[in-house]
Amino acid sequence: MIIDVHTHINNYHEDRVTSIKDSLDLLTQTMQKNNVDYSLVLSSYKVNEHRPSTKTVVEAIEGYKNLGVVAGVSYLHYNHRDLRELSEFLDAGLIKGLKFYPGYEPFYPNDIRLKVLYEMAIEYDVPVMFHSGDTYAPTGKIKFSHPIHIDDLAVDYPKMKIVICHVGNPWIKDCMEMVYKNDNVHADISGLVLGDFNDKFERYMKKEIEEMITYVGDPKYLLYGTDWPISNMHSYLKFMKQIDLPDDKKELIMWKNAAELFKIDVSKF
Repeated sequence: MIIDVHTHINNYHEDRVTSIKDSLDLLTQTMQKNNVDYSLVLSSYKVNEHRPSTKTVVEAIEGYKNLGVVAGVSYLHYNHRDLRELSEFLDAGLIKGLKFYPGYEPFYPNDIRLKVLYEMAIEYDVPVMFHSGDTYAPTGKIKFSHPIHIDDLAVDYPKMKIVICHVGNPWIKDCMEMVYKNDNVHADISGLVLGDFNDKFERYMKKEIEEMITYVGDPKYLLYGTDWPISNMHSYLKFMKQIDLPDDKKELIMWKNAAELFKIDVSKF
């Protein structure tokens, strides 16, 4: 079984507008082609013709048993209406978690403005995901997205389930320490490459991920994700085959950890 915890239906080719139906069709077709059983779709911190709102994504995936939604939240722009909508979605079980974008927006994860959202995540027992590491856009400010800033949050909110996206790349060793030190912190391996892995980079990243597992131990904290469509699903699965791990440990990464963390009922697909 394969669960991809990090996909998008944003349109990254902004020279043209793509319908949400076309994006969903492409996602599900790509999943089927690569034998991916379930994917989480992460909405963005901004909403425009290329990036659908959480509400739009929730409505669009109704009827898809193999898709779930993680709600992107804007630090700069969220308001009381957003809080009400998110609480309603959480109460109805329509979203599986929250996602924040430090680096793309200028804030540190322990900012007091987000306390109400963290308390909401704890109340509904859903994970909180953070962009971490390099930014896709050169306008991002990466001092905000260094994984070391997750430590304050993990200590201050020990009951909150936290996911460091992209293993904090290029600060993977710092991400190692965050998941080693804090039992409530996980990491996904998404977005390590634009498009396909080439052989040289695949060997380099294989070594980095294996060192992380050696340092931290049993990979109960590590989640499989791609960042599709930015990263290629087939290339990512090929990369995972190279990781030197027993099958039972690899299964933890490929689906078991995600099913437990995000409460995904695998009997439904």
